[in-house]
Amino acid sequence: MKMTREQRYRRIEQAEPGEIAKLEAQISVCPWRQSYHIQPITGLLNDPNGFAYYQGYYHLFYQWFPLGTEHGMKYWYHTRSKNLVNWENVGIGIEPGGRYDSHGAYSGSAIEKDGKLQLLYTGNTRDEAWVRHPYQCLAVLDESGSVTKLNDPVISSVPDGYTEHFRDPKVWQQGDTYYCVIGAQRTDETGCTVLYRSIDLNNWDFLGEIRTQLTSFGYMWECPDYMEMDGKGVLVFSPQGLDAAGDHYQNIFQSGYLIGEPLNLQTREFKHVEFQELDRGFDFYAPQTMQGPDGRRILVGWMGLPDLAYPTDDSGWAHCLTIPRQLLLRDGKLIQQPVAEMVELRQQEKGTHIRAKIDNESRSFTGFNGIAYELICEISHVDAEVVGIEFRANGAEKTVLLYDRIQQKIILDRTMSGAELAEQNGVVRQCTLTTTDKIKFHLFVDSSSVEVFVNDGEEVFTSRIFPSRDSVDIRFFARGGKADFEATQWHY
Repeated sequence: MKMTREQRYRRIEQAEPGEIAKLEAQISVCPWRQSYHIQPITGLLNDPNGFAYYQGYYHLFYQWFPLGTEHGMKYWYHTRSKNLVNWENVGIGIEPGGRYDSHGAYSGSAIEKDGKLQLLYTGNTRDEAWVRHPYQCLAVLDESGSVTKLNDPVISSVPDGYTEHFRDPKVWQQGDTYYCVIGAQRTDETGCTVLYRSIDLNNWDFLGEIRTQLTSFGYMWECPDYMEMDGKGVLVFSPQGLDAAGDHYQNIFQSGYLIGEPLNLQTREFKHVEFQELDRGFDFYAPQTMQGPDGRRILVGWMGLPDLAYPTDDSGWAHCLTIPRQLLLRDGKLIQQPVAEMVELRQQEKGTHIRAKIDNESRSFTGFNGIAYELICEISHVDAEVVGIEFRANGAEKTVLLYDRIQQKIILDRTMSGAELAEQNGVVRQCTLTTTDKIKFHLFVDSSSVEVFVNDGEEVFTSRIFPSRDSVDIRFFARGGKADFEATQWHY
């Protein structure tokens, strides 16, 4: 049963007696709770926020509505990890309900200053006519772990020329100066990113719009993130309102990036090449990056999308975050690879290993199965028309990852993955892959998700799947010819 608006905009202390306990009871018997992904204790998780390294921990917050699986009163929920792999729940990070975040603490970012972690976020408010008024607010996490919100917003109005869709500040430091990008919508209902500057994080000057070649590219750009890598500027954002084109832009909303010359902070000009998608799968949105203490650029995304129903909704929770991924630049493209620390989840050092020539058949091997695991499969000498892997399989259920040599395409098919998703979620995602001497599939499978890294991150497919608990089989197949398979699996 859908909640009323009043129910959705309650704070956690306004829950009915027994309401949270009921959610917890539903969640405790849900077969799709993840074993190693960040997921909400109750209710709905969405955008990753405030991703930063502070006092020996990676801190990662996320948007959280505790009382249900719809989008309502958003909190920042706080998790932390020493190794990017084992995350502990800290608790509520930013609590909404003040004058400038009366209807939610929306997305934002973090940066360390003066020994404290500064959390810059969008305060969401609504007036009596339910018109949105956003404010950019600041909260401070100190050494003791307590969070204090500033009384007043640090950016208190939307500049002329933009609508109330003005949110998701992402902050960085260059020299002694702080900059932030904010996702915006122009009054003509086209999306863009704007730039601010500050010397103290409290007083911000509006510099204007980042000047890209994408003057009309969707109706809103959410969660912008600017970084510089290998002498190049990279602008990551999530445009809403793009029409599907061939294999591209198949999801309800997209996430991708522009690469170009470093952003000119004086003229705000950003000379770039064409927009590229970050992920080819079904469930990936609102990514955020941070720079680790060792200089790595690390990304985490929301493994979900707005405005879509998921099978866990009936169990009192929705969504999770992706595993952390290291970003690299290669041949004008952002490459995503699982962070090296993921090996710490492997239960056995060497893993289960097979080598086989598969000729026009499907084969399973002893020891290759499971619900939560990592699997690396290299396929070479392909003269088959189609080669691939079926996993989380059993009887009628299977998720299929394949390479079609004739079409030169990687295809992920969740038609038979288990519990059905709404029609608009779709069942097949694919992309072209032309370099094919050897195809390497690196899979991270969990109770209700799969993340596929193709050819060391050249392409990535992120997807939720909802199979039954006894769908644990793994099968390797070649159709219309033969191929050499080499695979290793580690259980998590």
